Amino acid sequence: MTLHGNNFIGHTLASTSDETSTATNPATGVTLDCSFTAASMEEVKQAAECSQSAFAIYSKLSQLKRAEFLDAIGDEIMALGDELVQRAMDETALPEARITGERGRTVNQLRAFANLLRDGSWLEATIDLADPNRTPVPKVDIRRMLIPIGPVVVFAASNFPLAFSTAGGDTASALAGGNPVIVKAHSGHPGTSELVANAIIAASQKTNMPNGVFSMLHGSGRTVGQALVKHPRVKAVGFTGSTHAGRTLFNIANDRPEPIPDFAEMGSINPVLVTPKALSNDGDSIATAYAGSITLGTGQFCTNPGLIIGLDSVELDNFVTILGKAIDKVTPSTMLNPVVFSGFSKSYQKVLAQPGISVVGQSEEAADADKLQARPTVGAVDAKTFLTNQELHCEVFGPFSLVVKCADAEELLQVVTSLEGQLTASVMAEETEFPEYATVIDTLQSRVGRILFNGVPTGVEVCSAMQHGGPYPAATDSRFTSVGTAAIKRFVRPIAYQNWPDAALPDELQNNNPLGIWRLVDNSWTANKIV
Repeated sequence: MTLHGNNFIGHTLASTSDETSTATNPATGVTLDCSFTAASMEEVKQAAECSQSAFAIYSKLSQLKRAEFLDAIGDEIMALGDELVQRAMDETALPEARITGERGRTVNQLRAFANLLRDGSWLEATIDLADPNRTPVPKVDIRRMLIPIGPVVVFAASNFPLAFSTAGGDTASALAGGNPVIVKAHSGHPGTSELVANAIIAASQKTNMPNGVFSMLHGSGRTVGQALVKHPRVKAVGFTGSTHAGRTLFNIANDRPEPIPDFAEMGSINPVLVTPKALSNDGDSIATAYAGSITLGTGQFCTNPGLIIGLDSVELDNFVTILGKAIDKVTPSTMLNPVVFSGFSKSYQKVLAQPGISVVGQSEEAADADKLQARPTVGAVDAKTFLTNQELHCEVFGPFSLVVKCADAEELLQVVTSLEGQLTASVMAEETEFPEYATVIDTLQSRVGRILFNGVPTGVEVCSAMQHGGPYPAATDSRFTSVGTAAIKRFVRPIAYQNWPDAALPDELQNNNPLGIWRLVDNSWTANKIV
């Protein structure tokens, strides 16, 4: 498939501006084929209006029709074959196994949302039947369910060119909820984005979706992205990226005449608590596992374990030594793009320049800046220094982690209490130690969206129970997740129908329950008809 570099405004291709950009292979510096045209402000408006027109139709389609569309997107992505894999590899320097695995995850989560729609229980259909004989006041008939919110703008993420990008979790969950999507393509993988956008358009045409159910625009987040968030037709935003960019968009969304929800997943250092007993029993394997987790994907995971906290002890010293030696042996690898590489270089050098920091592990092989290679590093610091220097609390996005040594249990609690909101926290301990560390674990729990026991945080399962979000700044709203089928709840809202004629109600709330879904009727779950 020959790339064209145009913007997608529904089924129409557009490229009216003079601003263009190209993609570069981060490992070789070679400029890849095709120039991509940034969207003009007029094209931003057109995309928003086209999306609103589609919303009037798409929001009223049946759950089964939307499920068919999502399945078709998955089919079309797979039909792209090796071309998609190769282009993604060229634009990100990620290995083939990683890209093919991510493609599978992308397609599987589309199918998971399709199955969710067929089940229908996610709609939270709730019915309180009328009781005209109730005293002193008769009870009215009220029926409640979730409905689409409106056009959604999705910002593609750089570190997952498929699973958090054009057809990633934000797009899948917004489409599943009945909302048209406008994707702001990521400049780091525009060719990959175009290929996937073509797949979505093909799927929409094959399943007779309305024109405008999907659009995609190239361009800067500061211009095109912010203009999309400001447009009055847009009703919600999905974002994965840095705290600075996420907070900027959040402020814009809230400063509009009509504020809209901005669901941003942002920075996280994902603290790990290691206990002396766990280290005494299994310190070598814990160190090896965490060396792998810290450097996995060149550390470019939002769940990268950037902070390891433990009590100063012989066991912790041994752990640090083994972890450092494991990091020493890791070969530097290429980061996603110059922006990510520059951010990592500045951040980790800034941390290492702080007083009291010692380097306990760093790859012996020097990194090649021309190839955007990051040098895996682990540092160590005592708790008192950590508590008095806020610079040490900041995320270093890349293969870096900091070990904090606490003199006693009181310092350990102080360190955990000082932490901001996080996506994850991990507890490496023996089950018998839970009572001893109950307060620390409770405090960790209050800071995170997911807490792990004896495991590494990298690797986020796409399932109904997953919670990928957390208190600020991990996310702008800790009540929601950006991974798993519960992510659909971000892009819907409740509506209640009071004393509505049965024939005029949505199928999900009608007495005969034509969809056969589970509903809460007079406080009891049932899939039966109301007679």
